Amino acid sequence: MPKNALVLCTGNSARSILGEMLFNHLGQGRIKAYSAGSKPGGVVNPVAIETLQKHGIPCEGARSKSWDEFGRPDAPQIDFIFTVCSNAANEPCPIWPGHPATAHWAIPDPAYVEPMDARRVAFEEAYQSLRKRISAFLALPLETLSRDKIVAAARRIHEEA
Repeated sequence: MPKNALVLCTGNSARSILGEMLFNHLGQGRIKAYSAGSKPGGVVNPVAIETLQKHGIPCEGARSKSWDEFGRPDAPQIDFIFTVCSNAANEPCPIWPGHPATAHWAIPDPAYVEPMDARRVAFEEAYQSLRKRISAFLALPLETLSRDKIVAAARRIHEEA
């Protein structure tokens, strides 16, 4: 049975979408990832989709949504939570059932970089940064590590990236 990961950011339009799609693609069935935001904008940034498509990462079903969806009784139980922006890491989070392993992976926000050519470069940098962290996380024996060891490893992955 796959583990569930939730990638959080404030707007759920850029970094968290990249993270969700990368986890699902690179996890090859070991991880089912979702993304959400504390204050979702309701729209996925088109450069996020463009970046994913450029790398051949499937992005069907990408949508901007509230983290409230994952606090409902019928929501999937989340095993791992990653915040990818400083705002979401500092906001009061819902109480997640099951006390998932949580780590903060700060990634600079590419969404508002100007001009557009620079924004595309910023999205590529965010993509590469997330890909590196997610690949390292997925290399861990997640099925056998304790929650505390997973948290420590996720934090170490961020520090070494």
